[in-house]
Amino acid sequence: MKLAMGIDVGTSGTRALIVDGDGKLVAQATRPHAISHPRPAWSEQDPHEWWLATSGAVRAALAAANLSGKDIAAVGLSGQMHGLVMLDETNAVIRPAILWNDQRSVVECEELTEKIGAERLLQIACNPMLAGFTAPKIAWVAKHEGDALKRARHILLPKDYVRFMLTGVYATDVSDGSGMLLMNVPERRYAPEILSVLGIDEKILPKLYESPDVTGTVNAQAAESTGLAPGTPVVGGAGDQAAAAVGNGVITEGITCATLGTSGVIFAATDRLLVDIPKGRVHSFCHAVPGKWHIMGVVLASGGSYQWVRNNLAEVEKVAAQNRGVDVYDVLSEEALSARPGCEGLIFLPYLTGERSPINDPYARGGWIGLTMRHTKADLIRSVVEGASFAMKDCMSVIRDLGVKVTDIRLSGGGAVSPLWRSIQAAVYNKPVSTLAVSEGSAYGAAILAMVGGGIYPSVEDACKSVIKVTGKTRPDKSAAAVYKKLFPLYRKMYKHLKGDFRALCDIVACEV
Repeated sequence: MKLAMGIDVGTSGTRALIVDGDGKLVAQATRPHAISHPRPAWSEQDPHEWWLATSGAVRAALAAANLSGKDIAAVGLSGQMHGLVMLDETNAVIRPAILWNDQRSVVECEELTEKIGAERLLQIACNPMLAGFTAPKIAWVAKHEGDALKRARHILLPKDYVRFMLTGVYATDVSDGSGMLLMNVPERRYAPEILSVLGIDEKILPKLYESPDVTGTVNAQAAESTGLAPGTPVVGGAGDQAAAAVGNGVITEGITCATLGTSGVIFAATDRLLVDIPKGRVHSFCHAVPGKWHIMGVVLASGGSYQWVRNNLAEVEKVAAQNRGVDVYDVLSEEALSARPGCEGLIFLPYLTGERSPINDPYARGGWIGLTMRHTKADLIRSVVEGASFAMKDCMSVIRDLGVKVTDIRLSGGGAVSPLWRSIQAAVYNKPVSTLAVSEGSAYGAAILAMVGGGIYPSVEDACKSVIKVTGKTRPDKSAAAVYKKLFPLYRKMYKHLKGDFRALCDIVACEV
């Protein structure tokens, strides 16, 4: 049976997995890479670490299944979106990649919006100019590191740097390309009007492909590094969220995906392009399915807030986890389950790295509101999960307001694995949530796209119909849902009350966002 490989270049690590033609997971491996924060609200990574992690993960996955590179029919790529990678004329990386959650380019966003026009920007790029996107990062580099931009001969996204290392080809797909804010999304091509304002030539941008299209083949040098066979096709792939949607079968209207990683995403496929004009509260991009689009809301630190708890408040739980031989998140979840839904009026705002959807505010900050002497660590932990889920519901509410039906919610990422996250999300959404036979998300979706490019299936729709299997369903607890129904409106009001204070705090600490 033919096999396909999916590679996902995530924020904390790169994963490679192998699936067979029935969608069964054959093997997987992950290798970590570091992230740096050289200044407040800055996030950077060394692209070379992505390649080292990719090479290691691919070799480990092949070894785990006792396979050779010749067994892989095609490779699909997915990865963190929006990151700015610049290569010089020798293909050397000019500076560390500026990542999706970097907030340094707020001023450039304002300047570009004024030059292009807010409504015109929504008409062309279908999204507002936000610091997370690639375009304002380019403008920031032009202003503050002009020599670096002058040296740039190629601009790539994170997964597409790995593609270049695999194939020697400068390419991206339209789903990931949409997040650069350099595209005319309705026409699925670059937007000369935006490029002109930025003063960049389309020639330095990667060529655009549809996600299942073959963009190149593994070259000899990459084959030696990874263990893949020379000549193995590499397809366009997709940005991590579009890839995760494919991996969850979210390719038709009505099916919605709630994906939880460092960020959290509510994702819905659409047969027609829907844009939130004039507010721009959610994103509209090209889908990984040719001829379709998607609309999504992005919460920057949903799972990231839980990671913060693990990193800073869980010393006791880390020791307990080590003693029991389990993951520290399992111990945290057990502790959180001892707290009551609503945590006796404790609400957490998950804006630890600013926030994107639906408030689009890089100055927003996180915090607990309603804290009393009665509250315990269990309440703190549970309230973080509840607050992150409220943020996801906030995005879902906007998507529904735009006329998108939500008939089936599928969970992906950490939110699918954890019983705590599953139960709280079901109660917050007040709808059943589904889990699938394989919940590997982005890498799995990339593998499905590789199946199409490798000739295993004729289309993304046919592949998803054959390999996606719903295996579980969590129904909302009625009493918890009733509590969350009362708390959710308060959660939404709190940001409005604190918006000005968040900005003042940033000014006081000279937070350069």
